[in-house]
Amino acid sequence: MPTLHFKGKTFVQNHHLAVPYCQLVPDKKKSLTDKVSLHDNLIIHGDNLKALKALLPLYAGKVKCIYIDPPYNTGNENWVYNDNVNSPMMKEWLGKVVDKEDLTRHDKWLCMLMPRLKLLKELLAEDGVIFISIDDCEQHRLRMLLDEVFGEDNFLVEFVWKSRQFTDARSTTHISNDHEYVFAYSKSSKTSFRGVARDESKFNNPDNDKRGPWMSRSILGLASKKDRPNLHYSFKDPKTGHSYAPPENTGWRYSKEKIHELISDKRIIFPKTAEGRPREKKFRSDIIDEFSSFPSVISDIYTSDGTKEIREIFGTDIIAFPKPSVLIKNFINQSTDDDSIILDSFSGSGTTAHAVLSLNKEDGGNRKFILVECEDYADKITAERVRRIIKGVKNAKDDNIKEGLGGSFSYFALGDTIEMEGILRGKKLPSYEELARYVFYTATGEEFDPTKIDEKKNYIGSSKDYDVYLFYKPDIEYLKSTALNLDRADSLGPLKTKKRLVFAPTKYLDTETMLEKRIEFCQLPFEIYRLKG
Repeated sequence: MPTLHFKGKTFVQNHHLAVPYCQLVPDKKKSLTDKVSLHDNLIIHGDNLKALKALLPLYAGKVKCIYIDPPYNTGNENWVYNDNVNSPMMKEWLGKVVDKEDLTRHDKWLCMLMPRLKLLKELLAEDGVIFISIDDCEQHRLRMLLDEVFGEDNFLVEFVWKSRQFTDARSTTHISNDHEYVFAYSKSSKTSFRGVARDESKFNNPDNDKRGPWMSRSILGLASKKDRPNLHYSFKDPKTGHSYAPPENTGWRYSKEKIHELISDKRIIFPKTAEGRPREKKFRSDIIDEFSSFPSVISDIYTSDGTKEIREIFGTDIIAFPKPSVLIKNFINQSTDDDSIILDSFSGSGTTAHAVLSLNKEDGGNRKFILVECEDYADKITAERVRRIIKGVKNAKDDNIKEGLGGSFSYFALGDTIEMEGILRGKKLPSYEELARYVFYTATGEEFDPTKIDEKKNYIGSSKDYDVYLFYKPDIEYLKSTALNLDRADSLGPLKTKKRLVFAPTKYLDTETMLEKRIEFCQLPFEIYRLKG
């Protein structure tokens, strides 16, 4: 497979592994719910690379649909490279606007996107799909990057979206660039789209056929006489005697024997004259599958529709070029179930949340959204849009927006990182629950349930193989003086069917005792024992 090379690639290939886990700090005032929860619809304010890493303990492998609309890197978006990668060259990039004059703007864009795509892949369910919007500026580079991260065998389709309703009269080339793209990749071969409901309006029954509604379709094929001579023959209308033969370059769809079967079954509609072309009756009852394929060319949905939505919700064009919610709703409808989780880590004006809530309103589903927005407008635009469409916009023309789509969301901001240096200094100590979430996920790879915590018993949950315990308090003196000893081992209670996985600053038990009590010890990943003495 051809490989994409760019400056900084060697430094970002595994950068997602070095990103520290951050605490997710709830903000009750900015939320729209009675109880703030990480299991609610989520809006997270902060750097999306850190936010994606923070979501792993709860959502790894759980997200059915991801939609992202990253910067198109046209040179006019004023985006800034902000990933603190351990490279002198890349540290020089930090905080600088990426514009058209930047000779490394394509390298920076790829370096920004690669670690985020790798974390998104970890969050994606085995039967999940990721959709990425892009235009011609980075389309070819993005395709190669996605092939590398997700695997070229998991490429599903490159949608071509006719995003402009009217041609661009200002174009200096006299070419109106009216389209964008949306790449779709799966995580595995388990993925399939729902398809679109067949158009029932094509079926009717003008002759009162007892077999029910039908539509007519051509019986011409695609094979030339040279390629398929058996499909080039003539047959007669038994009533008029008119003979019909196909063009040289096409032929019939069916063999001669099959055509005579259809004639006997009165499924061939003959024209009134010899110059016409016979057609086939296709009955609605012949079609077992009620859905046809979802088209790869998207039309009749325009960027201007997204602008109109924003104008209707806020009364002004508060953000430029928002995606229309119906576009994203179509992708969600095709790739999710009615209780799926949908993630957007470049959430902008909150269109993905709008699409999720709108689809839930239509079919009674219980899909959940997770939005991540790094810009300062995360509260005033992203979350505010969701508040308004949930509660209803009084003067909206759309009845659903006017009435309100219903729902709730919990608002979180990125907090301090959970890392060794902070613990060693006795500063920025995470709460018990935050550290429990971190160690449980990193040790087991399974979903963490905070309701299972029993801090008095030092119990934080069970995985497939372990009952997991954590001896910890956000108190540096406790951490200096606490070890897994015989008394603490006995406090875990009687042996059960699972082994015990115990996190503590250090231990004073020999191997034989550990085996006897079926304990596997994990030193807290902060080397606390160095503080003793």
